[in-house]
Amino acid sequence: MFNGSETTVTLVIILVALGVLGWGYNRARSYGKLGILAWLQSVVLTLPWLLFFGLVSMGIYLNIVGILFLLVASTGLYIYLGRLLRAAGQDEVWRERATKLFEEQQQSKDAQKSEEQDTAAYKNLTAVSEGPNTTRIGVATIPDEDLQLIKGIFGIDTFFATETIKYQEGAIFTGNLRGNDAELVHSRLSANLEEKLSDRYRLFLVDNPEGKPVVIILPSSNDPRTTTVAQKILALVLVIATFFTTLEVSGLLLDFDLFSEPERFREALPITIGIWIVLITHELGHWWQAKAHDIRLSLPFFLPSLQIGSFGAMVRFESLLPNRKVLFDISLAGPAVGGVVSLLMLMAGLVLSHQGSAFQVPAEFFQGSILVGGLAKLVLGSALQESLVDVHPLTIVGWLGLTITALNLMPAGQLDGGRIVQAIYGRKTARLATIATLVILGILALINPANPIILYWGILILFLQRGLERPSLNEITELDDTRAL
Repeated sequence: MFNGSETTVTLVIILVALGVLGWGYNRARSYGKLGILAWLQSVVLTLPWLLFFGLVSMGIYLNIVGILFLLVASTGLYIYLGRLLRAAGQDEVWRERATKLFEEQQQSKDAQKSEEQDTAAYKNLTAVSEGPNTTRIGVATIPDEDLQLIKGIFGIDTFFATETIKYQEGAIFTGNLRGNDAELVHSRLSANLEEKLSDRYRLFLVDNPEGKPVVIILPSSNDPRTTTVAQKILALVLVIATFFTTLEVSGLLLDFDLFSEPERFREALPITIGIWIVLITHELGHWWQAKAHDIRLSLPFFLPSLQIGSFGAMVRFESLLPNRKVLFDISLAGPAVGGVVSLLMLMAGLVLSHQGSAFQVPAEFFQGSILVGGLAKLVLGSALQESLVDVHPLTIVGWLGLTITALNLMPAGQLDGGRIVQAIYGRKTARLATIATLVILGILALINPANPIILYWGILILFLQRGLERPSLNEITELDDTRAL
């Protein structure tokens, strides 16, 4: 059963989540059926875990069958609602297009033939709902004049297009890539596209399922969205929540509960500041490389944790990535910088450790990691033979930082590790790595239920970060040997 502070935090999180769901419902109503269905999807993902943690906080534990039932039921309902949402979305699209078509035909009527034109417009509108002409109207989402201009960007020295397939509000061009320099081809095609149609469209050079290069043209209106006001408020709330969880963890390390003894919060500040130095330097690493490549990033959405203070932060790309090299550089920079800072803290803590240091940890503490154990043996030497080892607080902060870095380097979805795998090996391998990571985390959570970090992190990945990063503009060019190594 949770202790008093964990129970309080759990109840607060549940109340906040319910409040967010209520606020989301009020917003969803203004969007009609589509909004309600999207809101129900968020409810289906949220309520099972609110129920699970609410029961645990009251001392009621579900067995593995109950947990699996919650997972399967919520997943099934989510998929079902997703189908309803897509169907409703298609209906809305057809309705809007039919209305637009009808209005255009109405405006082009000749005054002397209004009755005949009205009849023709009515037949066209009926054809949309009945189906025979649905494909024709639905496919013609990109203006023909734009499509003709786009076809003119190709050439025998860049990409020889053999087939054109209208896709959403853009088009897919299959054909043959000329030459071995995909980067140069993409650059020339993009320049030609911008010259003809300004910045109205984006050109993606990707592999199709058969591994052959194709060009996909999509409107710039599909570019990543910037952070909304609501998302900025959420980011601020998560910063505050993470600050309190890092304070609480620091207090527990010092053998007191911050929620029971809030007047002692100053004692927890040094360790809290150390954890935040790791978190901030991690994000600064991402921002450093993003600025170097002229890529916009969202605000970091920190993930609070009552076990290690924080799981790190989620960051979205608000710009299209030009290639996989940029994805690799930005993704690696965060854990590289944060990891180095954590390692330096750990080493400094070990060097400063002496008999009578602030913390006493079991000797087994250093056996969970080859890196930490090796450094401890090198610095502390015979002190590791004692059952309890005195260590400096920086040792604990460095260990926490390395743990946070390791969690974010797991090869799954939009974690730093998942993005790195996608940049090196491509989307297919990244998708398989994500599935394998989630399966392994699930097995470890069952084998070692005493360690809740595994379960919590697996849940966060499953519901928040399992999806792959969107393709870069040039998805074909692989990393150079230096980056790959």
